Amino acid sequence: MSGTIDREGYRYIPGPFQYSAGVAALPGYAIERVRFANPVPLMEGFQRIEAWLGQRGVNLTAFCACELRSPAPFTDAGFTAFNRDYVGTLERWGIFANDRNPVARSNVCPEIDPPAEPGFHAFCYVVPAVNAEPSFVCAGSGESLEGAGPYQDKTVRYGETSPDAITEKARYVLGVMEQRMAALGGSWASVSGTQVYTVHDLYPFLASEIVARGAARHGLTWHFCRPPVIGLEYEMDCRAVATETVIPG
Repeated sequence: MSGTIDREGYRYIPGPFQYSAGVAALPGYAIERVRFANPVPLMEGFQRIEAWLGQRGVNLTAFCACELRSPAPFTDAGFTAFNRDYVGTLERWGIFANDRNPVARSNVCPEIDPPAEPGFHAFCYVVPAVNAEPSFVCAGSGESLEGAGPYQDKTVRYGETSPDAITEKARYVLGVMEQRMAALGGSWASVSGTQVYTVHDLYPFLASEIVARGAARHGLTWHFCRPPVIGLEYEMDCRAVATETVIPG
């Protein structure tokens, strides 16, 4: 796992251009999370986030993580095109530059009642906080190696959905979460929320792979969603965040 890079208020694990692998608040800061009660279309979501931060006197550059919802998994080319549109606003906000993106992200696709277009489910930002407990967000990861190349060539047991294959995929993703947490100074013991995104049965490995690791100490949120790229079957993210707010409507 790569080392972290500091920004104002937080540090991040470098990742591909569309997201970082995770963020952690620096001393004297804390990450706060805000969830929309219903998905908000992408550009409207950016506008509402900009207004939310502005009303609280928080700089746009404090935006550090988000959770997206999309109508259906993308092709490799479609995912790249979507991501280029997405990072355009981050560039305008002074966050994204030179294909380096500090913002952690999950982007998944509800299997039932999906949104009509990509949009926001939740977002995070850092604020000054004296004596705050450490806080972090690990970006979502599917069962695929990061880096260049088609997903088909770098995915664990690509095209397989047997219970054994899903267990192996989950085991790989859990390992990625642990690597990211370690880089951010965290562990399952410090996590406040763990989320899983899959349409496949978790029960065969829930106890042995998830609960036994301590990944469900505060329960487990299972979203009946698919990862964002065709061919991926299992995704997770996790966080240690003390302050969370839900925006109604």
